[in-house]
Amino acid sequence: MQNKTKENEVYSFKKESLILRDLLATDRTFLANERTLLAYIRTALSLIVAGSSFIKFTDNLTIEIIGMILVPFGTIIGILGFIKFIKTNRDLKKIKRIAGYDIN
Repeated sequence: MQNKTKENEVYSFKKESLILRDLLATDRTFLANERTLLAYIRTALSLIVAGSSFIKFTDNLTIEIIGMILVPFGTIIGILGFIKFIKTNRDLKKIKRIAGYDIN
């Protein structure tokens, strides 16, 4: 219950109080959120590929175990990045909707 009150305080502003600079900052934040998602995907894919290579192309048990750790770790990072992207995107759309501006 207290979390909802805190959220309402964050988004408590009037449409008239937003100026062009604020809207442009929101648009830049959308783009930064997309860049962050791409960075999470890049990191996840790198870990998955490295782990798969360690498993497939080596005969050393220690390196294979490291590969077996990297593959699920990369998958988890990818999932967490996607969840973070969705949450941030939802919050940014909420700000634009409250302000009464077009949402892409």
